[in-house]
Amino acid sequence: MSALQPFHLTGPDGKLIRGDRAEGRDRQVLFITGFLSKRWGNKSKALAQWCEERGWGFCCYDVRGFGESEGSFTDYTLSDWVDDARLVVRSLKDGPPVTITGNSLGSWIAWMMAQECASVERLILIAPAFNMMGVRARSISEERRHAWHTAGWMPWDDDEVHRDYPIAWKWVEESEAVWKQRFDGLRRVKTTILHGLQDTVILPQGSSQFVEELLARDPGFPIELHLIPGDHRLSGPDHMDSLKRAVFGS
Repeated sequence: MSALQPFHLTGPDGKLIRGDRAEGRDRQVLFITGFLSKRWGNKSKALAQWCEERGWGFCCYDVRGFGESEGSFTDYTLSDWVDDARLVVRSLKDGPPVTITGNSLGSWIAWMMAQECASVERLILIAPAFNMMGVRARSISEERRHAWHTAGWMPWDDDEVHRDYPIAWKWVEESEAVWKQRFDGLRRVKTTILHGLQDTVILPQGSSQFVEELLARDPGFPIELHLIPGDHRLSGPDHMDSLKRAVFGS
């Protein structure tokens, strides 16, 4: 990973989006992290190494309000993180074709980017959190949902890690609005979904339903769904092998 160079882009509010990029030939892989995840984890490190071995480009970044990027977490919602992804994808447009590998919420953002950006030719979606906050709002009790709506803020759950990151109700409104447009003006991009059968954070049924609805609208859409043993993290050796095959075909 010695070829990696830090970069920054300026968001619409003037705050910096920070990331790392290695240029390469033939193809470049963009990794988009999951919710409350920093850009460097086991998947991004593995992808960077695999890309270096093949001479491909690689890029990953932190969203505004998290990791090393500027801003406060509570100042941003889904639309802001979509803007961040859009800026990063546009910064890659003069290089080789782009494969986006998304993780959890990053997978849904990756789907949006592929639908609007011609430079994106391939998608690998890991445990995609489609309509993440809309689903969350429907899965909790009516009392808690009302409190969230009324107060305007709620932690994702009661875990110590998540309690420090209150989520605005605006997340739900934006999530539902974007979800309604998920199949508008479909652009065919070869897509592979990997989802753990034992995932209790983002249920695999969401991926199954997404593929079913997509193919009902466009039977020829090039998408594959692989439901495999594993939880939401999909970070074991077998899972990493599956990711490597999905991205590189070997």
